[in-house]
Amino acid sequence: MSKIALTAARVTNFKCPPDKSQAFLWDMNSPGLGIRVTRGGMPSYIFQSQYRGKTVRITIGSPGAWSIPQAQARARELQRLIDSGIDPREQKRQAITQARKRQEQQLAAERYTLLNLLDSYCDHLERLGRSAHKDARSIFRLHVYEAWPKFAALPANQVTFEHVADMMRRLLDLGKGRTSNKLRSYIRSAYQVAKAARSKPSIPVAFKNFEITSNPAADTEPDEAQNKADKDPLSIHELRQYWNAIKSIPDFKGALLRLHMLTGGQRIKQLVRLRTADADAESIRIWDGKGRPGKPPRQHIIPLTDQATVALIECAPQGTFALSTAGGRTHVSASTLSEWAVAAAVGIDNFKAKRIRSGVETLLASAQISNEYRGRLQSHGITGVQSRHYDGHDYMAEKRAALETLQRLLEQPHGSNVVPIGHAA
Repeated sequence: MSKIALTAARVTNFKCPPDKSQAFLWDMNSPGLGIRVTRGGMPSYIFQSQYRGKTVRITIGSPGAWSIPQAQARARELQRLIDSGIDPREQKRQAITQARKRQEQQLAAERYTLLNLLDSYCDHLERLGRSAHKDARSIFRLHVYEAWPKFAALPANQVTFEHVADMMRRLLDLGKGRTSNKLRSYIRSAYQVAKAARSKPSIPVAFKNFEITSNPAADTEPDEAQNKADKDPLSIHELRQYWNAIKSIPDFKGALLRLHMLTGGQRIKQLVRLRTADADAESIRIWDGKGRPGKPPRQHIIPLTDQATVALIECAPQGTFALSTAGGRTHVSASTLSEWAVAAAVGIDNFKAKRIRSGVETLLASAQISNEYRGRLQSHGITGVQSRHYDGHDYMAEKRAALETLQRLLEQPHGSNVVPIGHAA
């Protein structure tokens, strides 16, 4: 190869002869550096040398982007790599791979954040028909996204238990212990869903992209003082007093309060979402998602006594939702039912609607309705392999008997302490 000293003019004026597809002009001052030009193409600096007995040719760049000294320096750098036993082509491939990997990591860090994980979890709950998605969205918005924007922007798989503990601590300092525990519970469930997505096909594959292998919320401790059971059931006398008060309330309000009582004090948030298609003269079907994070709610069927059927009819189910003041387009709110119950319970100290449920449970226990039948009636959850997988009995007769016992006890004269024996445990 003939060599000359490269100059700006020689580089600019170098052309490919018409009878050739390409031509080369080699620099005498930098071994391996040359100008390559194709017929009708733009010139480019190249480097050519021998690596392990084979020719290596690497494009450096356009003369418009590289000055002659810069191209000479790059050629000497490439020759040093070869002299050191390094293939510059492999080094370039590795650099491109690493750059692409860094770019992907950056995109993942921006896309698979804590904020996006929590949003995806709420969307997942909504697709499953879980009403908890509304509460979770509100808590995340107020106490993560707005309160801790830097935490929310972190890659979800880089969030630690200390981050979660700090979010909880802020709420405790504000006197919101219950919300602190709920925040922990929702974050814990979101991470558990993403973690389980690696091995559980029923979870959307998008959760795998968060690459969650541990659950930071699981390593935090809830405020136990906020999780204590509220053991303040209405007494038998208070239940009778409340029942006697709501028996005479007319129209939809009274019918709804009676239906709630005569179905065993079902969870109010679940009862009010009763759909017209899930109600008939014999039973109602509500959907219980409590204690099932990331899973669809299970159906809970409650038989209706004669008086409960009358109460349901008086509610005049129509449209989508059976318990509605808007023609079934929307359901009556849980807070409205609770407020109506409080207004009816005049004379009962510290009355809360949730005390009805625990009062019914306690009253049925005193009548020797078994723990299992009470649990089936109030949907406390089905545990154990036998119950979940092998026991196909619907327990409708047992639940109906418990509700008939409840009704008889409510109808006894106020002040009576006689409790009839129900189904023995």
